[in-house]
Amino acid sequence: MILSAHQPYFAPYAGFFYKVLLSDVFVILDDVQFPRGTTWISRNRFKSRQGTLWVTIPVWKKGLGLQKISEVRICHEGRWRKKSLESLKVAYDRAPYFHEHLDFLEQMFSETFKRLLDLNLATLYYLLKALHMDTPLVRASEIKTTSTGTIRLIEICRAMGAGRFLAQSAAAKYLEKNRFLDAGIDLFFCKPPTPVYPQLWGDFISNLSVFDLLFNCGLKAHDILFQGKSNRSKI
Repeated sequence: MILSAHQPYFAPYAGFFYKVLLSDVFVILDDVQFPRGTTWISRNRFKSRQGTLWVTIPVWKKGLGLQKISEVRICHEGRWRKKSLESLKVAYDRAPYFHEHLDFLEQMFSETFKRLLDLNLATLYYLLKALHMDTPLVRASEIKTTSTGTIRLIEICRAMGAGRFLAQSAAAKYLEKNRFLDAGIDLFFCKPPTPVYPQLWGDFISNLSVFDLLFNCGLKAHDILFQGKSNRSKI
């Protein structure tokens, strides 16, 4: 069994889903520390006529100290929800498949979600369905471990019965390879491709939220993203 893990990014880019596709089970690291600075957990990039369009979900931080991702609450004050939705409507109104996803976007920018994790998980499940993917997601908080770092990933693999752990190549310098070897778990890496596809508004911008691919390519998004690879053809 191949297992991989990642923090719950907001509306992730294509490479996130490529790693999900290559996994038999994907663990959401929901109980690790929420970063103090800017983070992909609460924002991502889209595209507008002017170029890169950042969409950020404001959260409560001040006076709360260190928070786990699962504890972070969305700040619903102000007009950011309306402004974010309107920005996406202006940016993608001409995209062929944008309106197929508008109902979900309206829900995403409503007050339905109180915690950032709940919003991000709902978005992930929506995107998995739209991309025709069936890899199961498991929250790390549901797996009993007491360690951190590499040891915790090894314990998660053991708890889930996984003999292989998949990470992106950029994470190689952070993982203790010998510990995986000693634990009898095969550690290997992938470098997700960067799909090129038709976009609105001038030159192509890579690694945007995968919503950009869906808005522009609809049902073709799966084949463009995975280049014919199925979730049974593991590397």
